[in-house]
Amino acid sequence: MSCYRPFCRMAFLAAPAVAALVLLAPGSMAPARAQAAQAAHPDPAKPPQQKGLTSKAIDKVKEVAKSASDIFNRVPCLPPKGGARKMGSLPHVAGKLAAGEPVVIIAFGSSSTSGYGSTSPEFTYPNRLAAQLRRQYPTADITVINRGQGGEDAPEMMKRLQTAVLDMKPDLVIWQVGTNAVLRNLDPTETIKLVEEGVARIQAAGADLVLVDPQYSPAVNERAESAGKMIKLLNGVAELRHVGIFPRFEVMRDWHEKQSIPMDNFVIADGLHMSDWGYACFAQLLGDDIIKSVGQIKLGVNVPSNVQTYRPM
Repeated sequence: MSCYRPFCRMAFLAAPAVAALVLLAPGSMAPARAQAAQAAHPDPAKPPQQKGLTSKAIDKVKEVAKSASDIFNRVPCLPPKGGARKMGSLPHVAGKLAAGEPVVIIAFGSSSTSGYGSTSPEFTYPNRLAAQLRRQYPTADITVINRGQGGEDAPEMMKRLQTAVLDMKPDLVIWQVGTNAVLRNLDPTETIKLVEEGVARIQAAGADLVLVDPQYSPAVNERAESAGKMIKLLNGVAELRHVGIFPRFEVMRDWHEKQSIPMDNFVIADGLHMSDWGYACFAQLLGDDIIKSVGQIKLGVNVPSNVQTYRPM
């Protein structure tokens, strides 16, 4: 079994001290408490001590990356140039958003759902998606819950499906599955049997569902035959059960092969996990489809939940 160890990063913490000037009368000494109070509430007329260059640079990067528009300034998030993306209709979650009702979305999966490779929890795809939907629907009560667990695939996920997903009574489940099965050389047909069971249980609970297939990355591409089988089988489940699928592999391959984006722009140095930009663009495209489904509901386009739609990007 192949094991991909987490890509370790060193966090640089900046804690600049704030110095206070205490004017002492000759022959006297200010009490310690006065010094502490002065330090806690410095004279606003006096400029604070400047941060080190490294600390300031890190803070600036994090501040800029908080905005989806800012992270796309140098490399824009563009939809694939050709082909179709089969997200399907999302009548349940779209109807509730259109009606202004509270919405619960569960992101279910492994390390790329939990956000491995991101530089901050707020840069994971579930948090990016939540931010996008809240910008679009500022008065809506939207909850996006991250139920990603690194190293898992269908066998482990099925053991916690009830408590991690169904008990939360979600309106939409985004299920990322299959990557670790490929990396661990698991039988794809056995994986798909479990996925079919999980899909049936999620549908029985009344939630919309979108499957997310493996990522396009060096580690996955080393097992191209196995990855191809997994992707084909996941598409078969989506078609059979009439649920949506976000073809992450094809979308990421388009970034590299058709949009000429270097692999290390969207995959970190471990060759497997996505970067801040990769997660952000993935979330953006996913959110765009949810927003489009809401628009269809508002326009009175009633797409039956058991009819999968195919829309060009």
